[in-house]
Amino acid sequence: MWERMRPVTDGAITVTLEQTRDAMRLIAEKTRTIAEGAGALSLAAALADQSLEGPIVCIVSGGNIDLK
Repeated sequence: MWERMRPVTDGAITVTLEQTRDAMRLIAEKTRTIAEGAGALSLAAALADQSLEGPIVCIVSGGNIDLK
């Protein structure tokens, strides 16, 4: 998928599994929405990169998750 997205993106942000888990937890606590790991990556990236400026929109998706 990255090969298809590269021409239309300005870059990429890498996050850890812990940052992803924290974003999933934050979404659940603040919005009562269950998001799978891939669905929470946009929030994890926004929280991880403090250099981002301007309004940030995070698309949160997917509820396919084992709650354990």
